[in-house]
Amino acid sequence: MSRLLPRTALWSRRLRAALAVLATAVAMCGVVLAATSTPSSAATCNGYVGLTFDDGPTGSTNSLLTVLRNNGVRATMFNVGQNVQNNRSAAQAQVAAGMWVANHSWNHAHMTSMSQSQMQSDLSQTSSAIQSATGSRPVLFRPPYGETNSTLQSVASSLGMRQILWDVDSQDWNGASVSQIVSNASRLQAGQVILMHDGIQNTRDAIPQIMANLTSRNLCPGMISPSTGRAVAPDGTTPPTTPPPTTPPPSGGTCTATATTPNVWGDRYNTSVTVSGASTWTVVVALTSPQRVSTIWNGTATWDSSGTVMTMRSNGSGNTFGFTTMTNGNSSARPQIRSCTSG
Repeated sequence: MSRLLPRTALWSRRLRAALAVLATAVAMCGVVLAATSTPSSAATCNGYVGLTFDDGPTGSTNSLLTVLRNNGVRATMFNVGQNVQNNRSAAQAQVAAGMWVANHSWNHAHMTSMSQSQMQSDLSQTSSAIQSATGSRPVLFRPPYGETNSTLQSVASSLGMRQILWDVDSQDWNGASVSQIVSNASRLQAGQVILMHDGIQNTRDAIPQIMANLTSRNLCPGMISPSTGRAVAPDGTTPPTTPPPTTPPPSGGTCTATATTPNVWGDRYNTSVTVSGASTWTVVVALTSPQRVSTIWNGTATWDSSGTVMTMRSNGSGNTFGFTTMTNGNSSARPQIRSCTSG
């Protein structure tokens, strides 16, 4: 027995040493995990954008939520009431993942062809289905296809919802590739909203690159304010914008911007603006509320806090830019050019 004691003591010391090394390794792993679990915690947010996904919940909603969580994204989900009724657990998962849920009609019909009572029934039924499944009643509404009129907007308002369209169309619904979706999303500016869709693989694959681009520009995903319709911080606040989005550069000459309206439909119209006297320019355009721009081309736009004053800057696409405006019940007003500055 006396000969075994030194061996036992040696074995005990070796075991304690091994356990100490293992404990140190575990502790170090714990530190690494803690450091990487919240990669966006140190991100600087000089502005917020609204990432939105229409037509859910779908069979791919959980896959979408996984990608969003892995990239630190909170987004607004414009849900179809019929889909919520048929897939309550997916709608509940959206809220559990920190997403905001909103109303996108009962079955994605062309609502402008409905009577006022039909609109009322459709939106009310959808909001009730969403509230029943998630516990949250929507305060935002997006009309299917972006088709709206003053009656539909009034009905949405009567149900406590603000109508939300979009500033940038990802074109994912139109078969856009991952790179095209990423490129379209790169046009997002502070306060703006992008249209994307649940259930599209290319959209899910584009999210990491979209987030990398936003992070490089100090833009972060935010909520859509029911007061202004613009993207703000998740807690509902808006950071100061530097420089102010509607202030042209302090130096530079003058130029001339001429606006025409080549296409007019029942609920929207296109505006084409031609700039002369400068190859690089900044044009400030004012809309009349409740009109809102849904799509832009050949320029980079930012907005003031009201969402009605747009500052368009050249982006190398030439001296003509354009945009589509949803009338939202005000079909007579047209955008006014406030200024054109070169340089």
